[in-house]
Amino acid sequence: MKLKLDENISRHLKPILEKLSHDVLTVSDQGLLSQNDITIGMAAKTEGRMLLTLDLEFGDLRKYPPGEHPGIILFRPRSFGPLFVNRFVEDFVRETDLEPLRGCVVLVDTSKVRVRHPSTNIEQNGVQE
Repeated sequence: MKLKLDENISRHLKPILEKLSHDVLTVSDQGLLSQNDITIGMAAKTEGRMLLTLDLEFGDLRKYPPGEHPGIILFRPRSFGPLFVNRFVEDFVRETDLEPLRGCVVLVDTSKVRVRHPSTNIEQNGVQE
């Protein structure tokens, strides 16, 4: 899966996710640090990359409706300490088949995974696909 790590996701996850057979670029790799969310979202869309982020704005379905991008995974960990976030993201990617999440907006928190699918735009709570 082609992934883009937003600037709030550690670049140190890149080699870990690559070892899991993902094609990973970071916002930093592309000189997009400090760019606005629209620029980051368009870059991910143009490149066909699913965006991994902590930024709540990417969870706004009016701005980023399911099916109009390659997919957005919004992580909401219990702690925002870098080591905890890295482990939280790594564990999710390691344990989840990301292919069915293509085009979806996914909210991952410590107790459940909520998925908004493009075809129905219906939320599925607690379902980790």
